[in-house]
Amino acid sequence: MLSAQDMQEAAAHGRSVKAIYVYEAPVRLWHWVNALAITILAITGYFIGSPLPSMPGEASQHFAMGYIRFAHFAAGYVLLVGFLGRIYWAFVGNQHARQLFKLPIFNPRWWREVLFELRWYLFLEPDPKKYVGHNPLAQLSMFFMVTLTMVFMICTGFALYGEGAQDGSWAHTVFTSWVIPLFGQSQDVHTWHHLGMWVMVLFVMLHVYAAVREDIMSRQSMVSTMLSGWRLFKDDKP
Repeated sequence: MLSAQDMQEAAAHGRSVKAIYVYEAPVRLWHWVNALAITILAITGYFIGSPLPSMPGEASQHFAMGYIRFAHFAAGYVLLVGFLGRIYWAFVGNQHARQLFKLPIFNPRWWREVLFELRWYLFLEPDPKKYVGHNPLAQLSMFFMVTLTMVFMICTGFALYGEGAQDGSWAHTVFTSWVIPLFGQSQDVHTWHHLGMWVMVLFVMLHVYAAVREDIMSRQSMVSTMLSGWRLFKDDKP
């Protein structure tokens, strides 16, 4: 338990803090590269699932779907390498770099903060709170909708890629050999991978809305923090 004097000192310290360095350069770089890769994967993945109609002229003069598939595969490799690098930085970076992979699920106060943030997003709370890193609700949603969903999309995507690369390729050995039997057949993996794409698209829409909303209505910076790394506070209240 904090004494009254400790609480007063903490409040005074909170009023004195105007900015805190939160997101290190590798985290920010991964965020924006990852966003670009997901955008390319979603667009090209849609056309792979719903191919373009036939084009006029000689077939040998067109390679539209080939370019689309190449862009999809290249972006998939970027996503995989970036995610592995992000896992590495969770071990060597600061405490905020680990929020994406670690949830304090046994902390009752954390769950109370999750419920508070849910009420805040539903316009049921009049005033927001200050957070240095992700707020608890954002941390929870990022864990499920980024970390777990990304693992799912990487596994199913490279399982399908390995199927085309055939037996003996690294993708077939690492992913295809167990992912497709787990789902039953190749078409089932295609279906779940396609559904995963729509889950990511919906999350990106909500993520952008929440980030812009918080930048306007919360007590700290949001979008600019992922550019500069610094969390700026708008008031001097603790």
